Amino acid sequence: MKEYGSNVQKLADYLINLPDREKRTLYAHILVELMRQIHPNMRDGQDYSQKLWDDLYIMTNFKLDVDSPFAPPSPEAVGKKPLQVPYTQALIRFKQYGKNLLLLVEKAVNCSDREEKLAFISYLIRQMRTFYNTWNKDNPDDNVVFTQLDEMSQGRLKEELAYLRQNGLVESAPRDKGTNVERYQRNLQSGRGNFQNNNRERNNNNNRNAGPTPGNSNTGNNNNNRNRDRDRDRDKFRSNKNNRKR
Repeated sequence: MKEYGSNVQKLADYLINLPDREKRTLYAHILVELMRQIHPNMRDGQDYSQKLWDDLYIMTNFKLDVDSPFAPPSPEAVGKKPLQVPYTQALIRFKQYGKNLLLLVEKAVNCSDREEKLAFISYLIRQMRTFYNTWNKDNPDDNVVFTQLDEMSQGRLKEELAYLRQNGLVESAPRDKGTNVERYQRNLQSGRGNFQNNNRERNNNNNRNAGPTPGNSNTGNNNNNRNRDRDRDRDKFRSNKNNRKR
């Protein structure tokens, strides 16, 4: 095994020829610890310790006879190919849109309200344009998107697609009254309205309960006096300037 080097392989070969079982077991534990130090970045645990012992058995061609904390692996399991993962995307006609879009198409087909159905199909067409642009780096033709959506729906949205071709997409987004997001938004809006009403009533009560503030009656007179003084100074400055010119 190349990850441990040739020296570890020589030590493993030396363990097989040791006649004393206790000494062979002791040296095997020391060699496993050495193999652990060669890869210090590996996490310590039972699975990793078992992997080290399995590697030692593999390096000795399963001839090592020691008292190890783990049972030796089966020679038939070494080099066995893993099972093939069954992917579920074999039936997807347009893989750039993904399987979730097919689920949304089925939901649009089962929608009973016509306006809601048109909004749903318009939303799907916009999403298909986005996905198409992501994978192809080009804006798709509307005819291509409509044709692909008609094929994915197996012709069950033909009437709605013909209407959208002629009149354009619907601007409104599909509604989902059963989602937690919309319930949260409705509660948030109602709570914000109640909060604003409470603040408005509290401010009105404070203004109603608060009496006249001392000094407020003199504020207007003070402003008038300052304006009068400023006008008088400006007229005096202009008069002195005209006298100097003469």
